[in-house]
Amino acid sequence: METLGLPIFQKSYDLFKTFYSYRDHVAKQDRYTLWQRCENLVLDLIQSIILASQQEGEEKIATLNQASVQLNMLRILLRLAKDLRVIDPKKYVILEGQIDEVGRMLGGWLRATKSLSPSSGSAPH
Repeated sequence: METLGLPIFQKSYDLFKTFYSYRDHVAKQDRYTLWQRCENLVLDLIQSIILASQQEGEEKIATLNQASVQLNMLRILLRLAKDLRVIDPKKYVILEGQIDEVGRMLGGWLRATKSLSPSSGSAPH
């Protein structure tokens, strides 16, 4: 599966591993609500990346846009977790850095895909 070689896949995979490793540091009352939702969003993001890697054209753009929404929702929920003191500020900074890195990669992939899309005026790939 060539998806496993994509840098954005690996970064997203690592992001989930970090979330998972912090799970035991989250209070039980938050672990199965807000924290679980964050973990599920990362898994949804990984699924969208795998799906987009196997699509072309407008389908790929739609899936990448969906991944972008998932990432933005993750940012909001993680900030909420920090503000509610569900997560330690140092752990927040680490996660936010990983999310930012995935976001930069996702944005670049989306721009590159749009530039290759026939509807953008460029030649199809």
